[in-house]
Amino acid sequence: MRTWNRRLLIPVAMTGVLALTAAAPATPETTAATTAVAAATARAADSPSRGDILDTLRAMPGLRVIEERPAQDPGYRFFVLGLRQPVDHTRPSAGTFEQRLTLLHKSADRPTVLFTTGYVVPLTPRRTEPTALLDGNQIGVEHRFFGTSRPATADWSRQTIRQAADDHHRVVQLFKKLYRGAWISTGGSKGGMASVYHRRFHPDDVDGTVVYSAPNNVDDRDDSAYLRFFDTVGTRSCREALGAVQRQLLLRREELVARYEAWAESTGATFGILGSADKAFETAVLRVPLMFWQNRGAADCATVPGPDATAEELYAWLDTTAALPVYADPVAEFYIPYFYQLGTQLGYGAVPTAHLTGLLRYPDAIDPRNFVPRDIPMRFDARAMPDIDRWVREDGDRLLFLNGAQDPVVAEPFRPGTRDSHIYWAPDANHHARLPDLTPEDRSKATATILRWAARGQGPVDDRDWL
Repeated sequence: MRTWNRRLLIPVAMTGVLALTAAAPATPETTAATTAVAAATARAADSPSRGDILDTLRAMPGLRVIEERPAQDPGYRFFVLGLRQPVDHTRPSAGTFEQRLTLLHKSADRPTVLFTTGYVVPLTPRRTEPTALLDGNQIGVEHRFFGTSRPATADWSRQTIRQAADDHHRVVQLFKKLYRGAWISTGGSKGGMASVYHRRFHPDDVDGTVVYSAPNNVDDRDDSAYLRFFDTVGTRSCREALGAVQRQLLLRREELVARYEAWAESTGATFGILGSADKAFETAVLRVPLMFWQNRGAADCATVPGPDATAEELYAWLDTTAALPVYADPVAEFYIPYFYQLGTQLGYGAVPTAHLTGLLRYPDAIDPRNFVPRDIPMRFDARAMPDIDRWVREDGDRLLFLNGAQDPVVAEPFRPGTRDSHIYWAPDANHHARLPDLTPEDRSKATATILRWAARGQGPVDDRDWL
């Protein structure tokens, strides 16, 4: 089996939540915005210098410099940091934990991009699209309860969108003493969701937010948008081929599960969280259309195994498409915080099952509750997502959403209002849509918007005491 990137359930070859890409071609609109950023940056350069960045970081309260690593891009320095955060921002006496951060430092007079994957923070110095576009600094934030960013004793009731938003707020307030110019936040998928939630509770922290491929599950009881997507995406022949291969996989369950169990035994993997290799296998099969359209496209329909495929071919295709290691304990344990959030606030979509009648053994196999140990209590907050949705539609300001038109994850998308917020759809793109995937016109508009926000934010910043 191949190695899988646990953040997005995609092959390591496709890593990078936000890919580094060249800026859009120059147009009168983007050229004017770029000039404004440069002029505002020059004004921000008049702010007091704090000397060497390493000395500055070491002097910041609550911040620990873990290490400095080589930066890939010329002119940058890359640091791995730890910031002491409250476990509960409403009750400081509840204790603290150290949140992992990264910093790509260019210059105190450049714009700053705050980004999160919504999971662990990558420890490799890679710029996001907005960072590359603005030639700015970049602060990466690991989401609470992921990686090393968790309390010694996990109180899961503190894994909420508001607590994470408050984490981001403290990061911004601390680093704004160093980076006094424009701030743009960004994230992809779950990271994009976290960026939106941060803005909901702290709308003035940044000058704009660029959100990639973020779902908006307003009502977790209504999954009709997802089912309509799977009924219409691609061609009928491709949809039928995916349904047929799902049936073949389940009809040949015994021999394929035996292969799965043999892999688990050879690697020492177990299935304690989901319960068995059989249930894990069925879960992977159910997720086939979701994972296929999320990471692939129409050109890959020809690779779907036909009715004469061997067991080896079926197994290899399922592994490549639906990431079989994800459902075994070594990876499933990593995703407990994610599924906890899905099952308590974020909600989850649905996949079609009518064509699999008589072949399924586990009702609600993809329900988030199945991915969280039973000793962790879960109670769904049905108010959380409608509140976010209302804010985006009615009060959200300076939000830019970029989605792939063939991405099932955004079958139910955010719909921003008119307060300088925008949504762009990349034709034929999947979950990994980026600026170059937009039409030339939309790419130019989106790029100009980001540059304009950055120019807007390069004004003076009030002096504040360190936190």
